[in-house]
Amino acid sequence: MKILLTTLHAKYSHASLALPCLAAYCRDIPEAEITIREWTVNEPREQILRLIMAEGADLVAFSCYIWNIEQTLRIVSDIKKVSPDTRIVLGGPEASFGIFDLMQGNPAIDFVIKGEGEEAFRRLIVTLMRDHKSLMQESLAEIDNLFFRDGSDTVSGPLSRKNLELDRLPSPFEAGLVDFSKPLIYFETSRGCPFSCAFCLSSVEGTVRSFSLERIKQDLLFLMNSNVAQIKLVDRTFNYDAGRADAIWEFILEHNRNSHFHFEIAADLLTDNNLNILARVPEDTFRFEIGIQSSSAATLEQVGRTADLVRIFANVERLGAETRIELHLDLVAGLPGEDYAGFLNSLQTIADLKPDMIQIEPLKVLKGAPMRAIANREGYCFSESPPYTILRNPWLSYEDICRIETIGRLLDLFKKHGGFAAAFRILQQGRPYSAILDHLARQAGNENLSSISCRRVFELFARLAEPLPDSAARAVLHDALFFDFCQNEMPLMGRLPDFAAEHQKKCTWPALRDLPGNLELPPNSRVKSFRYEFMRDYRHEGSQEGPATLTFVYVSGSGRGLQVQVV
Repeated sequence: MKILLTTLHAKYSHASLALPCLAAYCRDIPEAEITIREWTVNEPREQILRLIMAEGADLVAFSCYIWNIEQTLRIVSDIKKVSPDTRIVLGGPEASFGIFDLMQGNPAIDFVIKGEGEEAFRRLIVTLMRDHKSLMQESLAEIDNLFFRDGSDTVSGPLSRKNLELDRLPSPFEAGLVDFSKPLIYFETSRGCPFSCAFCLSSVEGTVRSFSLERIKQDLLFLMNSNVAQIKLVDRTFNYDAGRADAIWEFILEHNRNSHFHFEIAADLLTDNNLNILARVPEDTFRFEIGIQSSSAATLEQVGRTADLVRIFANVERLGAETRIELHLDLVAGLPGEDYAGFLNSLQTIADLKPDMIQIEPLKVLKGAPMRAIANREGYCFSESPPYTILRNPWLSYEDICRIETIGRLLDLFKKHGGFAAAFRILQQGRPYSAILDHLARQAGNENLSSISCRRVFELFARLAEPLPDSAARAVLHDALFFDFCQNEMPLMGRLPDFAAEHQKKCTWPALRDLPGNLELPPNSRVKSFRYEFMRDYRHEGSQEGPATLTFVYVSGSGRGLQVQVV
């Protein structure tokens, strides 16, 4: 029996963990030939269909999420029209709720697995390989959390919350089932979440389960010894058990070569011992994503978010002061009771913590999440189609939501191009950070903010910020903005950003022999340079007025990103 496991990612850089886990759990089934193929939602549907049909699979299984369900359903329909005997099974978060409606509206689907899939998928394969149709139908009805067709009806096996003992799942990494050519590899050490936030599907998954420390260390060592560059842990709350987190972080510090790790953590669960260990983490090794969601305790209480905000903010400040961990703080816009002014207050509160990145997501009212009941009770309007984004609620108008989305997009653009630290320092003299972003978003209006080059992003910032300072301060702002630009991209003669073009005569491009002799340059690197006389030395937060001639040295090479040194 030929089985194809597949999914459609939002980006090429993403790699599935669910599919290798399914394949690993079923790898010893006799006569089951399992193949994994992954595509993206941006590829032509006709091409994906052609490649799927070329596999000649008897069964095709799709992993479904909010970003791919609509494209997946179109492909499923086409598969059935081309090959009516090919069986189709869906699983994943977006297929796990509203299953009867899903199957009724999409007759090409043969099976849906609700929730955790390894055990049900294995039993489904074994059952389908039996010859006798009546026996097969009886056996299907015995599989927990499996939905299937019985004539014109949709029926299910027993609905169970019984979960797999995680150490029974063979390592998909050691089995060679994970594509290590991707720039980012997903890794899980636990399933479930200790919290019950109404806007998250983890709230319905039950208690937290962990792989054994022995198994976690085994997989971690395999990944680190394989020189995986980026390892993103998909645990909803990695540090739910402080002692367990200590043991894993210590193991990474002892054995890591050059891998970078991304963790989702709850800052209020960090202990003093956690923080002491984290203070030893080298730079560019750990990134923490911390979901603040709102700075309003009353708002968080309404969605069942258990959070000690005072402790969260104190621990984030300690992480910033005592460690070299990259900090990403998250906000969710559209939670009950938080209007636009409240959102700006939340934004300002986390901006004051000086994280490396602020991520803003308008609320998504997910199928199966308790937030749906809250939204219906409170009079929310949200899109009926994935990703079910909020359109308005009693506290935020549609225009407010659009402005918040624009702020989030601007923050993403600014982070991608260095953060604009010097320019923001100039603008923040007497202005709150949140008020600046509110102004920039209002100026941007409905402008298209996608696919913008580095130079165009800086020109956009200058244009949107133009009404804020007076003419004298505007010259300083443009000067600081050009400093930020030079830290990200080497200016080219005749192609300076618009706001700096009139100062072309102040630009020079020194030869390598004219650079300071004490520069540390990697071997086999390409080196270029640029020199400019700024109004101030913006390298330091408390920059003093007075001209400063700075040289930017741009170092690049095979396998390395651009490195910029300022002297």
